[in-house]
Amino acid sequence: MAAPSRVPTNPTQSKHYSSPPRRSGSWRAERPGETIGMAHPTGPALGNPGPDQGYVLALAADLKDQLVLAPGEHVADVITGACAVALRRASMFGRGPMREDLQMAFTLYGFLGEASPELVEMRRKLFSEVHHTTVHYFAGREIADRVDADMLKGRLERAKRSVERDWRSAFGGDD
Repeated sequence: MAAPSRVPTNPTQSKHYSSPPRRSGSWRAERPGETIGMAHPTGPALGNPGPDQGYVLALAADLKDQLVLAPGEHVADVITGACAVALRRASMFGRGPMREDLQMAFTLYGFLGEASPELVEMRRKLFSEVHHTTVHYFAGREIADRVDADMLKGRLERAKRSVERDWRSAFGGDD
């Protein structure tokens, strides 16, 4: 770091540090957290990694006025659970979250329109207090993992049609 101009320096003094002209050898991922060249580990509590995941919160803020909540449901819980689903979907495509990812999550759990009483009862139990992520992290993971992977990989229009016919179709299969 350079010294401020007000600090007197000796012009003949040598530098304390000089960097080598180039690094010898090639770079390799050798740190414990690096997963380059292999699949990301999977399992409980490992989530779905992807780039720019924090952007999902800005997208959620834009969509929160469109949510249709039943009595006893809270916006913070719904957004937290839907963000988990949206980030899972985005990571399946190896990209950051998009508006369509959140729309898919809200659609599958019936938050963008009228939902059947059975779906409301299921989601009320799942989403209850999930915005307290320190305590309810695994509840958020369950919300994301319940959704059928093939449904998440599909198009939003197809998901809307499937959910209109039978909401259980969104939760039918396993990964």
